Amino acid sequence: MAIDLQAIERLATDQPSLKAAAGLAKPGKWSGIGASHDGHLIWGECAGSGANPYRVMADLRDLGNKCTCPSRKFPCKHVLALLWLRAEAVVPFGAADTPDWVSDWLGRRRTGAVAAKPATPGALAAAKDVRAALAVEPEAPEDPKAAARREAASAKRAEDTERAILDALDALEQWIGDQLRLGLGAFVDDATVRCRRIGARLVDGKAAMLAGRVDELPARLLALPSGDRARGAVVELGKLVLLARAFRASPRDTDIRRAVASAESREAVLVDPEALRLTATWEVLAEQVQTRRDGLVSQTTWLLNLGATGPRFAMLLDFFPASAGKRGSVFTPGEQFSGELVFYPGRLPLRALLINRSAVEAPAPEWPVPEAALAYTLSAPLLAEPWTIDVPVLLPGGRVAVDGTGRAWWRATEGDIVLPMAGEAEGLIRGTDLTRAAAIWSGGRLEILAAQTPWGRIGAHG
Repeated sequence: MAIDLQAIERLATDQPSLKAAAGLAKPGKWSGIGASHDGHLIWGECAGSGANPYRVMADLRDLGNKCTCPSRKFPCKHVLALLWLRAEAVVPFGAADTPDWVSDWLGRRRTGAVAAKPATPGALAAAKDVRAALAVEPEAPEDPKAAARREAASAKRAEDTERAILDALDALEQWIGDQLRLGLGAFVDDATVRCRRIGARLVDGKAAMLAGRVDELPARLLALPSGDRARGAVVELGKLVLLARAFRASPRDTDIRRAVASAESREAVLVDPEALRLTATWEVLAEQVQTRRDGLVSQTTWLLNLGATGPRFAMLLDFFPASAGKRGSVFTPGEQFSGELVFYPGRLPLRALLINRSAVEAPAPEWPVPEAALAYTLSAPLLAEPWTIDVPVLLPGGRVAVDGTGRAWWRATEGDIVLPMAGEAEGLIRGTDLTRAAAIWSGGRLEILAAQTPWGRIGAHG
């Protein structure tokens, strides 16, 4: 079915929405574009500010539409951009089977409920105009004095922020000294209240990322066996001291600032010439969803690079308000796809953004062979960044067994390496011959994300 730009004008809520849609109506912003065999439905995934792209869909029969973005405008800029791509034939909309997420929406919606409203030609010309949205506005010449004032103000803000962070780090180190003086046993028993207090101080001092880390420290301690929590507290507090000292030594270091203050925006990473871009075949290992104390939900997707070059792992991290309810995922554990990722710059690139993805012609039957000795794989990231919490690792062949006390251990098939596991070993993961395993090494313990066995892939609780 056909659609023209006049219909998009009528559908848009205002001129800014059209302007934003024009910026998104570019092939590089989209993946997974398709249309139903009868041409009535179109859909696509548009890269947004989070790790997962927004799912966008529309019914051309009445211009009903849906997008998974949190915009309060209906339709949002993503819907308008999808319709724009169709109207201008910017990209091909290949006929395909309707995805489940489109079918679910179609089954819930009331046909005709959000059709475009008619408007007079004069009102359209005055309020919304596609030609105006496409027009490139000339940049006014910049006043040198205004530019100098703006740069001075920016430098002053940066200086104030750095000073606030340093003061907060002073308070953190004093607090850590107090915990050690009062005794680790008392700290472990009262960790939640004590960490919340210093976390609030760190937030006031512009050290938001560090505050979140401190706020989650009690949960990491409680995940350990009771007899191991004092040791875990020493490790956690020691890493905080190392991170504070590292920031004082190199306050402009990208990795350190990301761990203490805030991460770069998606837009900053995309335009950073030093950011690593890698196109490879990836396998989705697992997704971890955690509700944080600050009211946000973190959604972490772990990917394994099945190619021969580039970082072996990638971590897609997204945040959304817990009040928004359960959020669907665009990934399925075990699926493989070809995709381009851009990594946040750093010594050991790990966190990344997904630029585009497509289906693979033939899934890779096996995971790569570990590239280095296991002892080096576990220690190298900690030598580069001693404050690191989670280290993804590809394990060689081994088994998971439980000792007489009920504690689970992973043991290599070759050699005598034995590593303790976090939590309990449940399901097929226990006692099975694991030819490969992908895991997280954190706090001196392994958490297996997925593994390969002689009879196929299994998840952590498979």
